[in-house]
Amino acid sequence: KAKATIDTVKDIATESTLYGLEAYEKYPTTLEDHFGGSQRATVFSIAAGGATALATGHSQAGLYAWYLSMYLHKEGHGRLGFLGYDLQDQCGATNVFSMELREGLLG
Repeated sequence: KAKATIDTVKDIATESTLYGLEAYEKYPTTLEDHFGGSQRATVFSIAAGGATALATGHSQAGLYAWYLSMYLHKEGHGRLGFLGYDLQDQCGATNVFSMELREGLLG
């Protein structure tokens, strides 16, 4: 079991996302089949988030990896969707890293 640290999240999410981007370059018909950047980014994010959550046993770490993968995909292709329909894929990361007062203090 891997430790649920930000370094673990970055490693797993980055490697799985880069692997997916390379696979799209190697097999362009898959790129065309997954219509829309938002759909493609979600495929990568599912892989990154699921792999991280399974490796660490921590669902929140999987969610961190999900949004990191979204950002990596956006940087790789310049956008996630088209016609402005990619906002919903980017707006969750700020909520993932926020903490409510009732959740306690960071130690």
